[in-house]
Amino acid sequence: MAEITGKTVVITGASRGIGAAAARLFAEQGAKVALLARSRDEVGRIAGEIGAGALAIACDVADWQQVEVAIGRVIETFGSVDVLINNAGVIEPIGALSSSDPAAWGRAIDINLKGVYHGMRAVLAQMHRQGGGTILTIGSGAAHNPMEGWAPYCSSKAGVFMLNRCLHKEEAGRGIRAISLSPGTVATQMQREIKASGINPVAALDWSDHIPPEWVARALLWMCGPEADAFLGEEVSLREEAIRAAVGVGQ
Repeated sequence: MAEITGKTVVITGASRGIGAAAARLFAEQGAKVALLARSRDEVGRIAGEIGAGALAIACDVADWQQVEVAIGRVIETFGSVDVLINNAGVIEPIGALSSSDPAAWGRAIDINLKGVYHGMRAVLAQMHRQGGGTILTIGSGAAHNPMEGWAPYCSSKAGVFMLNRCLHKEEAGRGIRAISLSPGTVATQMQREIKASGINPVAALDWSDHIPPEWVARALLWMCGPEADAFLGEEVSLREEAIRAAVGVGQ
């Protein structure tokens, strides 16, 4: 696992699921963690459980000004941003393109794609000042494979995949490590929403088919270390047995 003691880690979508699991694991490893999510009460509760070194900030990643202010608070509080984990994302709206709601469609793009851009944009100046940093983004197999009823999710994740590559192209020379993680299906609230939709084969999966969010958190920690440098600008797939073995999960 990466040496993360004393580093500052910012996690979006940290009120539950992958984000909450990552916040707990990174804190256990000695990092200072900033938990960002729209739900002030939930991130406040998790930060309270973690204790000293955890900062909860209510933030909608779809709103650039909120993200900019949140990162400013992190820097003011902890003095650095060493790792950004772009985790916030939504699966809704699920449904046919022909009957889709344009406003809901746009909101998904605002969160899943623009929210990732907002996070990257907000931390880069500080990372430049300190000589580098790591930006990790939760991707998806849906970026590469069309799924019935998931047009906004697939489209936004495809954009995120390319955004990660663009970040690497522009910033690798300034010490910025950019990697995407495709975790597979994870036992989170998102899978409950997918199940309820009844659309496409993923909705037919049993709950036991999904990996726990703690596996994803451990993969993110591993990605902060030099062992993951082979994937800079690219995507790590947690479906691959070799990656699971390297991370130390699923054995």
